[in-house]
This record gives sequence, C-alpha cells and structure tokens, in this order.
Amino acid sequence: MGLTGNVASGKSTVAELWRSWGVPVVSADVLARQAVLPGSAGLASVVRAFGEGILAPDGSLNRAALRRVVFDDDAARRRLEAIVHPSVRVLRDKWTDARRSWGVELLAWEIPLLYETGADREVDRVVFVDAPEAERERRMVQHRGLSSEEARAIMEAQGDPREKRSMAHHVIDNGGSLAALRARARQVLEACAEEVGCPLR
Repeated sequence: MGLTGNVASGKSTVAELWRSWGVPVVSADVLARQAVLPGSAGLASVVRAFGEGILAPDGSLNRAALRRVVFDDDAARRRLEAIVHPSVRVLRDKWTDARRSWGVELLAWEIPLLYETGADREVDRVVFVDAPEAERERRMVQHRGLSSEEARAIMEAQGDPREKRSMAHHVIDNGGSLAALRARARQVLEACAEEVGCPLR
C-alpha cells in the first residue's frame, strides 16, 4: 500500500496506527534522512551541488539551510530530488525485500511525494490522508514552529489536494478527533487488506 498526503495532514499518525495493528510501514522521510547521514555518498553529493553552507557545525546536514536554498527554486529542488530520491528508492526496496523474505504479505510505504515520484504505480492500493487547510496550517504553526506565512507557502507549493484525492483508492479525512481518525484508519486498512487478498489476522 502507498500512504500519502500533503504536509500536516496526519499521514504519519495513520502510519503509527497501522504499525500498532501489525502492519510494517516504512517512511520515505526517515529513509531520506538516512540517505544523507554524515559520511554518506548522498550527503557528499548534496554538498557538491549546494555548497558547504548547507552543513551544520558538526558536519551533518542543516535542513533549514537547505530548505531555504531550494524552496523557491524549482531547478534547485529538482537537483536535490535527483540526488536523494534514487537513494531512498534503494533503501525502500531493501526494506521491502527483507520483509517479503520474512513472509510479510501486507506492508505500506509512507511517501509524501508518492505520485510525483511514480511510486503510485508500484503499489496495489493508494491511501490519501487529507485535512482542511486551516487545520493543517494550525498544526504547522503549533507543532513545527513555523509562521503562518511559511505554513501557507508550503501548502501552496504542494498544490491543490483534490486531484490526488481523486486518484487514490481510499481517502482518510483527518479534520476531526483522534478517535475518528483511528476508526477511519482501521476501516481503510481492513478494506485494502481485503481488496489485495491479505485479510488482517
């Protein structure tokens, strides 16, 4: 299954719920951080592309500095994605192959850029998590320390979610309570499992 959604929609919460019900979920964001750890070929490539100004004093990647470089520059963002995405794909496939070798049938990839990277064509079901814009903005301001202007700029850069909603097999609306999200996440998980022939135990 492919689990996706725009920023602050709650997809990571859904991923945690699925894990608690025994379904392995790998996060592309976590893999992206692994791909640019200090000493990695990925980080060396990022530094060659964008300069040492994107490094923290300890030699790790300064994500805030890199975000400032690429956020308003489409060419720079594409250059960064061309460096990081192939490494993420390799790590993701290794993770998947390992679990397949253990006999795991039902698993999920949590990928914010699922459609943009073409990963939607590699999964049996796509689940899109969504929430009202005002709620997503509030979450980014309260939980991530962004200003309202920064939050709105990020949401605008990700575009209108309606097209992605229409392409997904299932949509989880996360504008209400955690209990409501939990119930819907379980309902969608059971539906996906049934549809791909791997009923939950």
